[in-house]
Amino acid sequence: MFDFNINIIPAGILALIVSYLLGSCNSSIIAVRLIKHEDIRKQGSGNAGLTNTFRCYGKGMALITLIGDLLKGVIAVILSLLIFNLIAPTVMTAGSKDMTDINMAIGYCSGIAAILGHIFPVYYGFKGGKGVLVSSSILLVIDPLTFVIIIPFFILMIAVTRYVSVASIISAVFYPILTFLLHYFVLDLGFKWSLVHTLLTVGTSILLIFMHRENIKRLRNHTENKFTLHRKKAG
Repeated sequence: MFDFNINIIPAGILALIVSYLLGSCNSSIIAVRLIKHEDIRKQGSGNAGLTNTFRCYGKGMALITLIGDLLKGVIAVILSLLIFNLIAPTVMTAGSKDMTDINMAIGYCSGIAAILGHIFPVYYGFKGGKGVLVSSSILLVIDPLTFVIIIPFFILMIAVTRYVSVASIISAVFYPILTFLLHYFVLDLGFKWSLVHTLLTVGTSILLIFMHRENIKRLRNHTENKFTLHRKKAG
């Protein structure tokens, strides 16, 4: 086991701040501003995310957004682990089994902060994207087993429903359930840590579903756009 000490507090606070600030760097807003000299928030649905970028500007801009949002989630988790190594090293010197649990817990907390930054970016008047891409990149770093299951499930839901929003919401609901099942029965992390990790994923899921509330309204009114490989013109 590891010893909790006072250094955990500043390490945690700094890791959360760094993750939030990284998350606040919106790849779509930055890329569209630099390359197209426009504001993605004034185009299409007004959402500063991958789907709206693709619909308004095509595959090239969408790819840049994809890479940027994936990278910032990965970097946020890595930097958070480095911060704990530097400020609270006793936390990071536990046994191998505990180390997996601790790394995941730190990663989940860092991830939630990065997602909050993406959704409510301090640089853009606290108006950002929905956080789906950032969530995926964080999951890839801290829990690749869940990632390789949830991503194909997400793609399958898009193929079945033809709605990115529906696929995102269903995947968000499935995410905590899958996390607990894999962590408890496959990774054998024990009930305590499996529950801790699951509760942290619930926080992520709630954020993602909350950010799709307008999509839910449009789905009810049958006005939600279906996914298509053909982009729509800006405006």
